[in-house]
Amino acid sequence: MNGRSFETARIEDLGRLEGEFATMPVRLRFGISSFGINAYAPGESGRVIEEHDELSSGAGGHEELYFVAKGQATFTLDDEEVDAPAGTFIFVSDPAVRREAVADDPGTVIVVAGGVPGQAFSPSPWEAWIEAAPFLETGELERGISVFERALAEHPGNPNVLYNLACFESLARRSDEALEHLALAAERDPRTREWAQSDSDFDPVRSDPRFPR
Repeated sequence: MNGRSFETARIEDLGRLEGEFATMPVRLRFGISSFGINAYAPGESGRVIEEHDELSSGAGGHEELYFVAKGQATFTLDDEEVDAPAGTFIFVSDPAVRREAVADDPGTVIVVAGGVPGQAFSPSPWEAWIEAAPFLETGELERGISVFERALAEHPGNPNVLYNLACFESLARRSDEALEHLALAAERDPRTREWAQSDSDFDPVRSDPRFPR
């Protein structure tokens, strides 16, 4: 903050974490601790919100409010499609609902806010990735490891956090720790074993007999 009681930023100021879709960190940008909020833009495939529910190991069990700030998207909520031009709000109260969105306009931006009713806000386990990702780009792997270690203390045994921690440890040549945490992740969520087979982050430890096949 700058000493004032408010702060402003445009979408273009938020920075972007590129992947299948672009994540624009809002909560971390402002240091928000009372509710979850981030923004998303489409990747090359057009997907802007990944298919997910709020019950998986990386999720926080949140009810979520989606707002199409720019462009237009098509949401799929379980088996129902919803057209969502700019200005549309979509509120998903049930964390079990499978949801995703594909942009119909490459300039689409969707803002997502969420939390658990009746509970103080706690960031979803996957958000540790948003905080740690810039350290991957700068080569500050130990700082990224610290982020995931803190997240693991907040979410003990969480396979999403364990997997991402193992990624950073592998790249940092902390092989024993990487393999231990990857094995724990695979034990708690078999999908992580599948992810690891093609994840280049694990190339430094892939030939080790302890690598989960």
